[in-house]
Amino acid sequence: MAESWYYVSKGQRLGPVDTPVVTQLMGSGQLTMEDFVWKKGFDNWKKIKDVSELALSSEPVFAPPMHPMNAKLALSQLNSDERCVYVRIGVDRGGSPAEYGPYSVNVIKKLFHENRINGRTQFFIHSKMAEWMFLADVSDFEQVFEELPPKIEEQERRKTIRKPMLARLFVQNNSQVFEGVCRDISVGGMQVLTREFPGKAGDRISINVHPDNSEYHFTAAGTVVRLLDGKLGFSFRFESLQSDALTAIEKYIRDVDTTR
Repeated sequence: MAESWYYVSKGQRLGPVDTPVVTQLMGSGQLTMEDFVWKKGFDNWKKIKDVSELALSSEPVFAPPMHPMNAKLALSQLNSDERCVYVRIGVDRGGSPAEYGPYSVNVIKKLFHENRINGRTQFFIHSKMAEWMFLADVSDFEQVFEELPPKIEEQERRKTIRKPMLARLFVQNNSQVFEGVCRDISVGGMQVLTREFPGKAGDRISINVHPDNSEYHFTAAGTVVRLLDGKLGFSFRFESLQSDALTAIEKYIRDVDTTR
């Protein structure tokens, strides 16, 4: 039987998760040797550096560098068939923002030529970008879309650019961690966009939302209500939200989500 661990991250006690999840969190830098873990048989919480089976098995895994907001990213350098591009529409037409994806670059080009997205549409690529970015800002816009990019005024950037709400997911006792982009967040639940979600309706999952932003960060557990088309995400219903999670969600809706 696999061992179940609990751990402390940003003041939150999380778990249970299997050993491979703990080592993955260590390798990505989300847990350090000074963070605390606990499992059945321990008298008390221990620092990871004092748990030989974890300290000796840790192999650093360095995440790809984050691109700053004004970085010139080239779409042509990506795998044209890999579903990795999320889009945020609405702000490009003066409407309420809504997130979709992930799509491949080939699909992005198709959507552009069908006038379903444009140069003012925002996009995000997980692990390569820190914030949403205007499609017009890619360095190879003219090459990819066969027209000149629109000019984006600085005032428009300051008004509309925000960091996406990211989620880290643990599906039941699965040892693999999945990440996605949150949308339609409410105190009752939300949707998470992610490629090839491995779960099914009825699965219980634990979720860690926006771990890099303490202002809106929260953890929660709940149930998958339904899968989105193509398994590109799912709808998730919260169960028994803690007061700090409820406060974070309400603050996000009030401060950030302009659709409400």
